Amino acid sequence: MSQPVPIPHGLPTERDAGPFDPPRHITRLREARPVSPMVFPDGHEGWIVTGYDAVRRLMADTRFSSRQDIGILHVPYEIPGLPAITEPSPQPRGMFIAMDPPDHTRLRRMLTGAFTVKRMKQLEERVIGIAERQLDEMARLTPPVDLVKEFALPVPSLVICELLGVPYTDRENFQVNSAKFLNKELPFDEQIAAYTELSAYLAELVTRKRATPGEDILSDLARRADIGIEELTGIAFLLLLAGHETTANMLALGTFALLEHPEQLAELRADPDLLPGAVEELTRYLSIADILYRYATEDIELGGEKIGEGSTVLVSTLAANRDPRRFDNPDTLDIHRKARGHLSFGHGIHQCLGQQLARVEMRAGFEGLLRRFPTLELAVPAGEVKLKTNMQIYGVHELPVTWTESAR
Repeated sequence: MSQPVPIPHGLPTERDAGPFDPPRHITRLREARPVSPMVFPDGHEGWIVTGYDAVRRLMADTRFSSRQDIGILHVPYEIPGLPAITEPSPQPRGMFIAMDPPDHTRLRRMLTGAFTVKRMKQLEERVIGIAERQLDEMARLTPPVDLVKEFALPVPSLVICELLGVPYTDRENFQVNSAKFLNKELPFDEQIAAYTELSAYLAELVTRKRATPGEDILSDLARRADIGIEELTGIAFLLLLAGHETTANMLALGTFALLEHPEQLAELRADPDLLPGAVEELTRYLSIADILYRYATEDIELGGEKIGEGSTVLVSTLAANRDPRRFDNPDTLDIHRKARGHLSFGHGIHQCLGQQLARVEMRAGFEGLLRRFPTLELAVPAGEVKLKTNMQIYGVHELPVTWTESAR
């Protein structure tokens, strides 16, 4: 008879099973108790949900709230200098990811037209052009180079800047402040300072767009009379942050994963038609936006457990996407897998608004990189790649790569 898995005290984050796999404790938890109690650093007795079926049900159940202003959302890791949380946080204006209907519905509806499959298809040639120009610049460099700096971060940053109407010349402001805001190990006041500085920059930007709108998403929103500057700023913050951090990490971590699976890489190079499926599989396999938060607004039964009203509930999409009850051999990267149904873009009303854009960027990025750099390889041992275990979105801090012939 197997031993019960100890209740975690704080969120296990060490990638002790390898750079692409869930922490071992999380995997054991999913096999033994997919809806499990968890003790938070401040003593709160909450929950962590790791099983695919339970995660999917939770995401579709609006009794699990995304709001921060109706109850206390407890933090599952230590943040230096974090004051004791004794009351709910103010509702962030415009941050529809932290809202429930009807406020969430109202703001999200304003944006759905900008991110349709049809609109993204029209944008595809533009994204390919941006990726190719970045690859041109990378090919002129003498290897080794950092793939994050030279390719994975610039491509989605350029794309989202163009879509939103954010000057790319201001990228140091938003890239540096985004990274600080997402760094779990930075002192709390430094995280807040980064959030405040980036918000102030975006408030000024959207105010200018209201006065002199252009041809971009933020200008389209600024023309509306039913949305104020504060909400516009919150929307801009969310779209800019999510629009470059997530895809940048997927391009870098996905390249790392492919380089560590050379047989899959060779197949992908030989047959680019496999790319759409490979993108879905990499998205499932890596699940970079791993931990999501919800707040139980009433007593709720989930997976045979009773989650009490007021509980903070963590969702591990990585554990759910590696659930053998849903995917065969889930810890194996298989570019032939039909990975649709994975939860990396979420599920329910908060399913990722920009998922079609992310797919377009990943297809363009991986296709161009593999074609232009046929001898691409790691420039350091895999164990020396610096992992983003300290960040709210997983990936690599740097990916040193090299190649042995001129890129075409």
